[in-house]
Amino acid sequence: MNYSSEDLARFVPEAAKSPWRSDFERDRARLIHSSALRRLGAKTQVLGPEADDFIRTRLTHSLEVAQVGRSFAKNFGADPDVVETACLAHDLGHPPFGHNGEQVLDVVASEIGGFEGNAQTLRILTRLEPKRFDDAGAPAGLNLTRAVLDATVKYPWKRHEGPAGQASPKFGAYADDVPVFEWAHGGHGNVKSAEAQMMDLSDDIAYSVHDLEDTIVRRAMVPQDFVAKGAAELDAVVESTLAWYGTKISAGELTAAAQRLFALKSWPSAFNDTLRDLAQLKDLTSDLIGRFVSAVTDATRAEIGYMPLIRYAGNVVVPRETLAEIYFLKGIAVHYVMAPREHEPIFFEQRTMLFDLVDAFSEDPARLERPFFDAYQRAEDDAERLRVVIDQVASLTDQSARAYHASLVGFLRN
Repeated sequence: MNYSSEDLARFVPEAAKSPWRSDFERDRARLIHSSALRRLGAKTQVLGPEADDFIRTRLTHSLEVAQVGRSFAKNFGADPDVVETACLAHDLGHPPFGHNGEQVLDVVASEIGGFEGNAQTLRILTRLEPKRFDDAGAPAGLNLTRAVLDATVKYPWKRHEGPAGQASPKFGAYADDVPVFEWAHGGHGNVKSAEAQMMDLSDDIAYSVHDLEDTIVRRAMVPQDFVAKGAAELDAVVESTLAWYGTKISAGELTAAAQRLFALKSWPSAFNDTLRDLAQLKDLTSDLIGRFVSAVTDATRAEIGYMPLIRYAGNVVVPRETLAEIYFLKGIAVHYVMAPREHEPIFFEQRTMLFDLVDAFSEDPARLERPFFDAYQRAEDDAERLRVVIDQVASLTDQSARAYHASLVGFLRN
């Protein structure tokens, strides 16, 4: 592994530390001990943390992404701490209530640069999480190394920009975070670093495999349905996948992917909540992760040989069939859990709750937590003040959002 002194640089220079830990190990430790990472334990992944004791939260999902990411780093000769730290950090910016909350805050922030979970992650890492300050007293977040910070950048462009000049609803930095974004990623255009590609793919793999497990265990999807209902059930899942994720993968490719997955020895033909059924599901998740990691590793090595894949030395190669299988698994969660939830009363209750909280904090900013209140007082205009309120609301967990709503909104209405 050949990381340069520039890769090891920090936005705010720091004095030399103990030689017993590498700079990347130190970055990982900073993230592990951060409050932002702890809060993910009470934030929605697909289902809310209160749904039951089995389902995954943003934190458990991030731990699983990190495990897959370390495998890729090992296989490709990248530093495992760089990839693992990026994987652990990738969802820090998600607000309460998952993508539902993200959509609400994007509406609220539409006139001040929008809201995007990945841009919020950068903001947390470089501004909001308390660890370092620059010489002028401005917060510098965790002040991670350039290589690690760049590895967290999933969408390396600003709002309304994107690959090949196309507008994209996803983006990696708000306008006032552009200086640190350009410091970390500048000069590489819309290309992600190799470690960021590993993080992104690890997220997709973990998301697809483990949300499948959650969906089956909660009996939102019963494997017997694919046997009993035949092609009609498969066609319905494929249709939902295309509606949610677009036509990047065709219906025919998704159907063929499903047939390959159904043919796996560990794919359950039935699920009845027995200990043996649960054990078989664990075999399935292991088989799927191993299948995807092996396919990507083989395809990438065939493309670039056995040189270390670090920073901008090359790209991770995902075979088309593997991509289709991942999308089909993600489509199962969409069809049986995510799409139906958009029509449930709780979905609208969550949206109302977050809109109310933005209004309540804006009307009475003294109720903001102290770090956010201090930032609110330093803000120079209404746009900056609204961004502080959004930072506060986005930082909340599902439970704390409900608690604040019960006390703060009720207090103002009384």
